[in-house]
Amino acid sequence: MADERSPHRIAKLLARAGVASRREVERMIAEGRVAKDGVVLDTPATVLPSLDGVTVDGAPIAAAEPTRLFLFHKPTGVLTAERDPAGRATIYDRLPKDLPRLVPVGRLDLNTEGLLLLTTDGELKRQLELPATGVERSYRARAYGQISQAQLEELIHGIEIEGVRYGAIDANLERRTGANVWIEMTLTEGKNREVRRVLEHLGLRVSRLIRTRYGPFVLGDLPVGDIGEVRVADLIAFRQTLKAAARLRPPVADVAVTGSRRAPASRSVSTGRSVAGVPRPAGGARAASPVRSGAPQRAGGAPSPVRTPERAPAKRAAAGPRDSRLAAKETAPKPDEQALTPARPERIKRQPGWAKPKPKSGARPRGRK
Repeated sequence: MADERSPHRIAKLLARAGVASRREVERMIAEGRVAKDGVVLDTPATVLPSLDGVTVDGAPIAAAEPTRLFLFHKPTGVLTAERDPAGRATIYDRLPKDLPRLVPVGRLDLNTEGLLLLTTDGELKRQLELPATGVERSYRARAYGQISQAQLEELIHGIEIEGVRYGAIDANLERRTGANVWIEMTLTEGKNREVRRVLEHLGLRVSRLIRTRYGPFVLGDLPVGDIGEVRVADLIAFRQTLKAAARLRPPVADVAVTGSRRAPASRSVSTGRSVAGVPRPAGGARAASPVRSGAPQRAGGAPSPVRTPERAPAKRAAAGPRDSRLAAKETAPKPDEQALTPARPERIKRQPGWAKPKPKSGARPRGRK
C-alpha cells in the first residue's frame, strides 16, 4: 500500500479517515462543505499529502484510526446500503450503534444472506473488491432443477451470458434433496448477481444463496444478524499477503497463435492457481522444453544435439560483444514459476476472542435446511 504521507485525492483521504464514502465526499465538496485552511474546495480532484487544515462543516478532521475489519452475518430481506428511498431495512439498521463508521466490502442482494465484510478503511475495501486482486468468494446455493457435475465443471473456463463475460468459476455439486440441489461455487470477480445469473442460465431456479467465505475469512458458526471483529494480527497478516501477491503477480500478456484459439489457464497441481496458462508438474519440477519447430534437423528427422553450457565458454571467448550477450542470455537461469505464484492465504475462522453482541432474547439457533 502507498505511504500514508504520499499525496492523494481529498475524496480518498476523507474516505480513509471515515468521514464518508468517496461518492458522498464528492457531494459534500460540491455543496461547499469541505475547506482547506479556510478556503472552500470546489473539486474532489484536489491532491493533498494529509488532512492537516482540512475541515468538514467547519469541524477539523480527526486523525485516522487503525484499520478495523468486521464479519457480519447478513440476513435476507436487508439491503446492503446506507439508506433506502423506499424505506426498506438496511444493514445499518441491524448493526450495533456503538460501532465506528463502516463501509461494506462488495454487496449482497436483498435476498442473499451470509458473510459480509465491513471495514473502516476505504483503501482496504477497494483492494478486496478489485477482480485483479484475485480474492476468492465462496457461495452455497440451493436451486430447483436438474444439473450434472460435468455441466458445472465447464464453468471453470468461464461463460458468456447476454454479452456479459464471466470468468472462471469453480463449481461443485454438493448433494441432492428431492427436486433441489445444493451447489458450492467459488469465484474471484463478483459481478452483479453473478451466481444467480449463471445458475439461471443453466436452467436452475435459485431459492437460497449464502456467501460462506471472502478471501481467508469464513462465516463459520456466526449467528444470523451477529457481527464479529477480525483480530489485528490476522488483519495485518492478510494485508501482507495482498502486498506480496501484488509484487509477485506477473504481467498478463496475450500470446497469439496462428490458426488456433487461446486455451484457458490450467490449474496448477501444487497450489490450484494458474501460471501463464501452463500446468506446473507436481512437486514444483519444471517440465522439459519442447523442441522448436525451427530447430536444425539431422538426416532422418532427428533433431541436432543441443549445445551444452560446458561447450559455450570456448565459443564465447572468440565471439564479439553482441554474440557474448546473446550467449549469456541463452544460458541465464530462468525465474522459478513457483516463486511467481502468490501463496494462497490460510482461512481465518471466527475466534472466541472476537467482539460479539449479546444474544437476542427468545432467539433460537438457526440450522440449515
